[in-house]
Amino acid sequence: MDVTSARKINANRANARASTGPKTAHGRARAARNALRHGLSVPVYSDPLLSEEVDALARKIAGPDASAKIQKLARWIAEAEIDLRRVREVRHQLVNSAWRDPDYESEATSRKKIALLHRWPLDEPVPHELIKILISKPGGPFKLAMILSDKACQLRALDRYERRALSRRKFAIRAYDDSRP
Repeated sequence: MDVTSARKINANRANARASTGPKTAHGRARAARNALRHGLSVPVYSDPLLSEEVDALARKIAGPDASAKIQKLARWIAEAEIDLRRVREVRHQLVNSAWRDPDYESEATSRKKIALLHRWPLDEPVPHELIKILISKPGGPFKLAMILSDKACQLRALDRYERRALSRRKFAIRAYDDSRP
């Protein structure tokens, strides 16, 4: 039997106390808004417009003379499909807004340019080659790669929402198909 030392127990307790989330009111308020950043965690039925879309799509899926059970299953499919559309729209807006920005540059690249300029002696003129580097903006595939790299964390979160919606839709379609005669 393995006996844990008092020192290790105290260290574990100290780590646990430090891992309880934000301490300040500002930090707690910011953490509480994390799930609402893009609105994807909000249920479809809390938005009247989305609710109408779900109902219309469910009617198309189920047909005009469907039973209550079939309508409910069709609504389940429609909810997942509308959530999937929402996720894809947010992803499109995220990448597209950065792509359309002619001055888009990653924070890392901006920091590198500023550091390069700070290393240059103040009493010497800045050469034209360095000025070209400092004012250059990425374009084409380099810009897209930079955007995807910068937005990777947000895109990963959107991928999780998308996988959940796809999974919900798959199970809803299976249930719907199983209930059909």
